[in-house]
Amino acid sequence: MNVSHRPISVLVLCTGNSCRSILAEVLLNEIGAGRFVAHSAGSHPAGKVNPGAIKKLADEGHRTDGLSSKSWDAFSGADAPAIDIVITVCDSAAGESCPLWNNSPVTVRWGIADPANESAEDSDAAFDRAYRQLRSRIEQVMELPLESLERRYWKDAFQRIHEAAQMREALATT
Repeated sequence: MNVSHRPISVLVLCTGNSCRSILAEVLLNEIGAGRFVAHSAGSHPAGKVNPGAIKKLADEGHRTDGLSSKSWDAFSGADAPAIDIVITVCDSAAGESCPLWNNSPVTVRWGIADPANESAEDSDAAFDRAYRQLRSRIEQVMELPLESLERRYWKDAFQRIHEAAQMREALATT
């Protein structure tokens, strides 16, 4: 399916939809500058955005108004928006049975450690790391010619970006 006539619609999932998926939603929308329309949701939404995510986004100069933790049910069913790509950023949501999405989207998994699981002392560093990891991957996605690339190749392209980033990150910590 050719999506060049409209922005590429992305749904970023994690269990609570309070940290990583929120960070990715904001990054995709802002860096994508109209090329992407990103949403985020959770299988078991926390009901509020984690203050650490809001702080990190604000510290980096991103807008944070209107962000909310919402259920993935809002993106399934006949009235839901068509989704082109679903990115799952946590391992637990990746293992759950997802609803049926409109438009048969490409699905990829980018496992990013949950900064909310860190102690208060390590929280800022954890949010910095998650933000940096997501931003790096999303900046590389922006270089992909998705509008001219057949959708069947999107999954491989997104997964390769994640795997290469994981390798770089592992080498940087050794």
